[in-house]
Amino acid sequence: MSTFHVMTNATGNIERPAVRQIAVADVFASLREGYEDFREKPSHYAFVALIYPIAGALMIGWSAGVELLPMVYPLLTGFALLGPLMALGLMEISRRRELGQPADWSNVLDLFKSPSLPSLLMMSAYLVTLFMVWLVVSRGLYLSMVGDYPAPGVFAFATGIFDHPNAWAFLFWSNGFGFLLALVALTISIVAFPMLLDRDCGAAAAVGTSVRASLANPVPVAVWGLMVAGLLGIGMATLMVGLVVIVPVLGHATWHFYRRLVV
Repeated sequence: MSTFHVMTNATGNIERPAVRQIAVADVFASLREGYEDFREKPSHYAFVALIYPIAGALMIGWSAGVELLPMVYPLLTGFALLGPLMALGLMEISRRRELGQPADWSNVLDLFKSPSLPSLLMMSAYLVTLFMVWLVVSRGLYLSMVGDYPAPGVFAFATGIFDHPNAWAFLFWSNGFGFLLALVALTISIVAFPMLLDRDCGAAAAVGTSVRASLANPVPVAVWGLMVAGLLGIGMATLMVGLVVIVPVLGHATWHFYRRLVV
């Protein structure tokens, strides 16, 4: 029976696997491999990827009240912070395909039997915390810099925002803070989640390896982050419909990007 562990592996040690230096070409190669996984296993995107458009639609509906309209943008953009968590099942499918193991949706449920489950839950808590911080700070900045809510309706709200004398200052500080949170999330999780699927190493080793991989490959990691943000933005611009394809491809690609970064 395995011992309960979160930060370390089962023996109480913190591993330090070697990281590789990669090129920008590896970013797009990972995306291509992610698309291949999606094409080979197209039936598997539904149970994970549909969470994005459904949750997005629910959040828009929840935010339909005039007093909650300012939360639509931070909700939609901040939702991307949870991307690695939402893509766990897709990474597991890619891992199983690579090993030649069965990769049906039922096999993904074996995640709940993984010895790394406590570490995965802790990493998930990190990302959820960042998401909540983003929501709280965004609302606080809006109330302090814009204040009064505009007339009902999305267009009236948007017009009211850009007509406000503090509009550009608000957009600068809110998006700047969001960028910093996204940078933290990217740095600590770019390989942490797939690494915990791959090996029972503990959260400390997963985060440490993720940071070392990011520092060793600043340009490819930056390109990866921009690519993910751009594709998610395109998906959201299509009223979430595009996310049904974009999210599973990115989820699979995350696994392949990890395999390139970590020995």
